[in-house]
Amino acid sequence: MKEDLWIKKLTKRHGKFLIDLARNTILKELGIPEQKDLDEEMEKNELLNRKAGVFVTIYKNNDLRGCIGNILPEKSIIEGVKDNAINAAFRDPRFPPLSKHEVDDIKIEVSVLSPPEKLEYDGPQDLIKKLRPNIDGVIIQKGWAKATFLPQVWEKLPNPKDFLTHLCFKAGLYGNAWQKEPLEVYTYEVVAFEEE
Repeated sequence: MKEDLWIKKLTKRHGKFLIDLARNTILKELGIPEQKDLDEEMEKNELLNRKAGVFVTIYKNNDLRGCIGNILPEKSIIEGVKDNAINAAFRDPRFPPLSKHEVDDIKIEVSVLSPPEKLEYDGPQDLIKKLRPNIDGVIIQKGWAKATFLPQVWEKLPNPKDFLTHLCFKAGLYGNAWQKEPLEVYTYEVVAFEEE
């Protein structure tokens, strides 16, 4: 990747703040008094106030319970975490809104994205060769059809063919679309923080 990947400068301390911020935002929306003490220094942190793509993922009993984010660096990391914590908890169309009685059973993950870069490739075999499992988040696009998988999805779909097939399904395309027609493909990297 050509980008200097400044996101790799994010530390565990940054991550803890972002996780606590996401949880407090969800608790506040549910009308529960905020429980996590936020590191006030972090609110003014230069890195966290830079613009980046951000995803918030919620798991319940190790199963996905919500995941929404913005790929492009349209807002600061802090603003992205607040917005996407609400979206993942209450507006992911795949799940009912999170309820108060579920809060103690969820774990939150925050992913900060590098800017996507177009991946030039020559046919399906070249595409597979150029993808970096467990490193690349991947965006595919054909016309209005568009979808992304964060790099964490490689854990469940380690075979690049399966990864691309499921990504095509997610975009509303045929599973073999990546083999049959040229798609626009973009990749990005992620720094992810999981709640302990």
